[in-house]
Amino acid sequence: MPNEIKEIAAASLIPKEAPAMVQKGQRSITIGLPKEKSSEERRVVLTPEAVGLLTNNGLEVVVETGAGKASKFSDQDYSDAGAKVVYSPEEALQAQVVLKVDAPDLSEIEKMTPGSCLISALQIGRQNREFIEALNAKKITSIAFEYLEDKVGGMPVVRAMSEIAGSTVMLIAAEYLSSVNDGKGLIMGGVTGVPPTQVVIIGAGTVAEYAARTALGLGANIKVFDNHIYKLRRLKQLLGQQIYTSTIDNLTLTQALAEADVVIGALRAEKGRNKIVVNEEMVANMMHGSIIIDVGIDQGGCIETARMTTHENPTFMVHDVIHYCVPNIASRVSRTASYSLSNIFTPIILQMADLGGAEEMIFNYRWFLRGVYTYRGSLTNAYLARKFDLTHKELQLLLAARY
Repeated sequence: MPNEIKEIAAASLIPKEAPAMVQKGQRSITIGLPKEKSSEERRVVLTPEAVGLLTNNGLEVVVETGAGKASKFSDQDYSDAGAKVVYSPEEALQAQVVLKVDAPDLSEIEKMTPGSCLISALQIGRQNREFIEALNAKKITSIAFEYLEDKVGGMPVVRAMSEIAGSTVMLIAAEYLSSVNDGKGLIMGGVTGVPPTQVVIIGAGTVAEYAARTALGLGANIKVFDNHIYKLRRLKQLLGQQIYTSTIDNLTLTQALAEADVVIGALRAEKGRNKIVVNEEMVANMMHGSIIIDVGIDQGGCIETARMTTHENPTFMVHDVIHYCVPNIASRVSRTASYSLSNIFTPIILQMADLGGAEEMIFNYRWFLRGVYTYRGSLTNAYLARKFDLTHKELQLLLAARY
């Protein structure tokens, strides 16, 4: 065999490098996890375990030092999971997708990258016109926890935080009924031979369900008010027992409030701010030392005398009735809440990476689109436009204009 033929034959036996397969549509996305500025907010959106899953799938996660400290997640935990731990908020805020629990303030928005995506709570009761204008000036696409839906039309973040708030709210009430906190000196529930604590729950949603479960478990007597009969019927079925339920009317509600030791405001806003169903006169007729907890205070609340408070100063008195109106009750159990948030957002971020970014998520999934309130410099939420006297554009039209 001629030498040339031998060389060709030998060369054909040498393994060749195969071209790498590239997954269509997927590109690396940088996720920013800045530390919450407010001392009131102790939750974090992604746990170290979730960060490990994201980095294993090729995403870069930038975590500001101390972001998970309040939930007992250390910088070392995040570093070991593959995150890049940084020492300035700017580096985390300049990511393509910024994940926060609390809405950013104006200084944080200023540090964000133009055209990036923000996923956080909106907390409409705290916001103003300047907040929306700052987001639009940077052409940031903003998604609100409160508006985000899942594939079956549920609201996953609202439900998860409502479960936690409902379970926690009765424990808060027990604290402030006790003599230690200068309350009425009552045990939450009751003991043999002593009448049980009277609890009124306004609303029959998820918060009410979990608050009712806890109250009944402690032995309290509960009354639930809501104007949606199907919600009241559903609640009775979920609890598995007969409970007092009523539609909201002034006479019946006033009588129930006058006998109540604990009142839970658990009405969720429908198309904007909650309606006030408990006026000041009703509060004035309540027993001295009773406690009101308005869980929906971040959306305006349903009790006229309620105003937003903080974890550091959670209560105030009106007509000798204790008011507890902290908007982020779930932050009291921040580690549990962080795991719950992480379970929701980890698969969403992975889907976003597969599609190539937040805009593709909005375009492909209607359930994700529901959470958007600003898009590329335009306000897309009609209620916010009315509240802050701004113009808005329909998101569907903006998306159609892409092509």
